[in-house]
Amino acid sequence: MFRCTFYDYFCALKIVKGMNTIILGIESSCDDTSAAVIRNGYLLSNVVASQAVHEAYGGVVPELASRAHQQNIVPVVHEALRRAGVTKEELSAVAFTRGPGLMGSLLVGVSFAKGFARSLGIPMVDVNHLNGHVLAHFIQVEGEETEQPEFPFLCLLVSGGNSQIILVKAYNDMEILGQTIDDAAGEAIDKCSKVMGLGYPGGPIIDRLARQGNPKAYTFSKPHIPGLDYSFSGLKTSFLYSLKNWLKEDPDFIAHHQTDLAASLEATVVDILMEKLRKAAKQCGIRQVAVAGGVSANNGLRNAFREHAAKYGWKIFIPKFSYTTDNAAMIAIAGYFKYLDKQYCPMDAPAYSRVALE
Repeated sequence: MFRCTFYDYFCALKIVKGMNTIILGIESSCDDTSAAVIRNGYLLSNVVASQAVHEAYGGVVPELASRAHQQNIVPVVHEALRRAGVTKEELSAVAFTRGPGLMGSLLVGVSFAKGFARSLGIPMVDVNHLNGHVLAHFIQVEGEETEQPEFPFLCLLVSGGNSQIILVKAYNDMEILGQTIDDAAGEAIDKCSKVMGLGYPGGPIIDRLARQGNPKAYTFSKPHIPGLDYSFSGLKTSFLYSLKNWLKEDPDFIAHHQTDLAASLEATVVDILMEKLRKAAKQCGIRQVAVAGGVSANNGLRNAFREHAAKYGWKIFIPKFSYTTDNAAMIAIAGYFKYLDKQYCPMDAPAYSRVALE
């Protein structure tokens, strides 16, 4: 039997009375604490606090990440509301990343969202982090309106943890057509960067060096995976063993050939990604193609999208750099759509570390 609590009644009352739909988004899935405010689909603020502490370890340390989130969450939310010119009493709902991600990091955002929403008597909206990346293409800023994809469209979601080709039929109807069976593209780049001793995170470093190098200087192994799935473990192994052989002949090989190595690695990753994406576009008969996720900031991948648009007649959608990495703006816009459909989240909903697209 359905039971309507006072909390439920109060939330419904505020929804009826509210003229504007104002969503506070909270993102804490990994090592960035972020809060954003969206009003009627338009972004008012997007604040991100990054954690430099992980650079010394060559990767994200979960315990340190969760502690930093605890320190950052309150000031980040306060700053997002201040920049938006919105008081907490004006909020219609709180949207938050429920998963996937690091459990300790997620719990900070989820717990804050629950307490904040309950104290204000407003609904909560849980957002799948991966859906948020895809829906980042629907963020609008007043005076800077951009064209949005029309359903259905294809989206290549590439990050440190995911490499997927997604058929997006609606904001709440997405189908994974292909995905990595081992390493993700961003993970492979980071690990190859680490082998070269370039530091963490490796993606931006490889991207910067690749602009100065020759993408055809070296050849690395490409996988032969059936269908639309990806694999990057073979590339990583090929890069490692090639590097070992070259270092035997020249101990300073990396220092002498950094830019060409970076450019060749980047070109190989991009070729693998685009080959399967072309196949998916042909199979589906779709020419509206988007890219999302942290690796979508890569200049080589962005240029490949532009080249494919010219060659194959694709209508492409490339996100602003600020929407490529983990950010609360994408969580807020995804939460906005769910809020309009009254898809609220119960107070006892737990965080989850692993999950596919909703």
